[in-house]
Amino acid sequence: MSEEHDKFQGRMTGPQFEPRQKDGLFIRLVFMVLIWVMLSLASTVLGVATVIQFVVMVINKGEPNPRLAEFGESLGIWIAKAARYQTAASDVKPWPWTELD
Repeated sequence: MSEEHDKFQGRMTGPQFEPRQKDGLFIRLVFMVLIWVMLSLASTVLGVATVIQFVVMVINKGEPNPRLAEFGESLGIWIAKAARYQTAASDVKPWPWTELD
């Protein structure tokens, strides 16, 4: 479990290279609106994935689908990075403007 935890921590808090030049406020607003729309879509996708994973677990006697669990982890990391940009905790834009990890 420690190796998985280290991998997760690396994806969440690993090095992210701040842009050399900050965006102007208008451009940042444009990106914030785009990311807000993407976050809304991500929330819907997360809800659908949750229902599907629950059905899979009912069918498989409590065993989750590992690929769907990994997708959920990646989606959660993306949401966290998007939230950091939205709240100005970071100037690093999430995917698709930077690598997904």
